[in-house]
Amino acid sequence: MIDPCYAARMTKPVYEFSAKTIAGQDASLELYRGKVLLIVNTASQCGYTPQYKGLEALYKKYKEQGLEVLGFPCNQFGGQEPGGEAEIAKFCEVSFGVTFPLFAKIDVNGAGAHPLFKHLEAEAPGILGSKSIKWNFTKFLVDRHGQVRKRFGPRDAPAEIAPEIEAELAKK
Repeated sequence: MIDPCYAARMTKPVYEFSAKTIAGQDASLELYRGKVLLIVNTASQCGYTPQYKGLEALYKKYKEQGLEVLGFPCNQFGGQEPGGEAEIAKFCEVSFGVTFPLFAKIDVNGAGAHPLFKHLEAEAPGILGSKSIKWNFTKFLVDRHGQVRKRFGPRDAPAEIAPEIEAELAKK
């Protein structure tokens, strides 16, 4: 049961969005209803790319408790994701053993930004209220009701945000 005070503050849940998977299939985020989500814009040639390893570690550790990590490759920051979907998928699997869901390359800022990321940015602004994403590996924590709870910057290593993920997972 959702607390009535919390329900009054709820906005559009992320489940209302869809995106193409890295394999090119349409996927509704409704598939993740009831899960805690960590939604991340990623890149294969970034100084933060080693975070894939930490994201995969979080996924493996907390998947059975209800965590899903969703990776969205983006080439808007320094051209650090130049490859196509097949190349990205292979790189992530071979280099970091990524098994969490990856989606097709998208824009996260500007007029062509994916609607999901427009929503995430509006619900969890960055420093000084900035809505745009500043760099690769910005992370958004979403609760089991599809509500955006918090934004983490690229410098926030996956292991550092584990306590906040655990807190969300503890809520039913």
